[in-house]
Amino acid sequence: MISEKLKKGHLLIAEPSIIGDLSFNRSVILLADHNKEGSIGFIINKPLKYTINDLIPEIDANFKIYNGGPVEQDNLYFIHNIPDLIPNSVEISNGIYWGGDFESTKDLINDGSIHKNNIRFFLGYTGWDENQLENEMQGNSWIITDNSYKNKIIGKSTTHFWKEQIIELGGDYLIWSNAPENPYLN
Repeated sequence: MISEKLKKGHLLIAEPSIIGDLSFNRSVILLADHNKEGSIGFIINKPLKYTINDLIPEIDANFKIYNGGPVEQDNLYFIHNIPDLIPNSVEISNGIYWGGDFESTKDLINDGSIHKNNIRFFLGYTGWDENQLENEMQGNSWIITDNSYKNKIIGKSTTHFWKEQIIELGGDYLIWSNAPENPYLN
């Protein structure tokens, strides 16, 4: 799997050896863009204690906010699976889209046209400079997999998603599926 060419839409699963890194320990990242200049992704399995209404009071919804990564954590980003409703969105892959007209998005959430399985909000993102992600791949920091959930990943990914992905990998990874997040607590 590591030999697969990186491309947007892939999932990056943190290797169990990433311990002590608050952002990436047990993270699953949806790669939103990858080109010769670098890569951008969103951590999809780290919910924060905020809802969209906490950050934007004019939105009457309690959709969770996720930690998208350590870059620009003062900015709100979103992915969704409803490009026909949200103008100016950019396709990542597999029917998953990034961004779009935020004013329209707010109105659609408030009128009930957008549900929590259609959209995921993030504070910040994960970013890599040119060749940085490839170097991390060679250093065995990430496992690359296809996104078999396609656009349903928006509703699927939870805090246990990393463990589920490790179990699916099987083999030597199975032992890590039940290991404590902090091995010093073992």
